[in-house]
Amino acid sequence: MVKGSDLSVDKDKCIGCGMCVSSFEELFKFDKEGKSDVIESGECEDCEIKAVIDICPQGAISEVKSQELKKAA
Repeated sequence: MVKGSDLSVDKDKCIGCGMCVSSFEELFKFDKEGKSDVIESGECEDCEIKAVIDICPQGAISEVKSQELKKAA
């Protein structure tokens, strides 16, 4: 299972192609600028993190490690 809170989108790399939004609509949406935005509360039961990350042709999606979240808090 993949949770939206486990993901991050680099807005500088994102070109707004929509691959992630169309493939994983429970995890991503478009923001006001037409770029991908993570749905923090989203969950995908049958997804694997590698498949979600690899869907982006620009490499803008990354996994947020729980340790990084603790540092940010």
